[in-house]
Amino acid sequence: MKLRQVEDVIDEYTGNLRTVLNYCLIVNRMMNAAKQPGFNRESWAPLGKLLDLENFERVGNFKEIMNWEGYLDFMTPWAMSSEWECSLKRITEQTNTVFLELEERAKVGDFANVVNSMSVYEFNKAGEIYHIDVYLQMEPLHA
Repeated sequence: MKLRQVEDVIDEYTGNLRTVLNYCLIVNRMMNAAKQPGFNRESWAPLGKLLDLENFERVGNFKEIMNWEGYLDFMTPWAMSSEWECSLKRITEQTNTVFLELEERAKVGDFANVVNSMSVYEFNKAGEIYHIDVYLQMEPLHA
């Protein structure tokens, strides 16, 4: 499967599909900005503009459930200590739900990994993301 860079293909998409790709680009920008002085929870405001903040829920890789405040608690220190980038594999939409498949590459200290992710984004009638489910495939960690 050919991997594509999100910034190279985003203009081919509209509506909810484009919003999800924009979500990826914002996270990537925030990951880079997090290494600069002054980065904090409020720095995620551009991402928050895509979300229904009152009803937002993210279910992560380990079935952990986060609201927006919990997501900020998770993302802020992770962004400050990690490197992250992604490439698009596939994206499709059914009704108010977008299915996004990525190859994600992350590095924390000396640990680096590559995972395949499938994230499911649900949208409200206002076009805001209110729910995300994240699924991962990765190589087993070796002891």
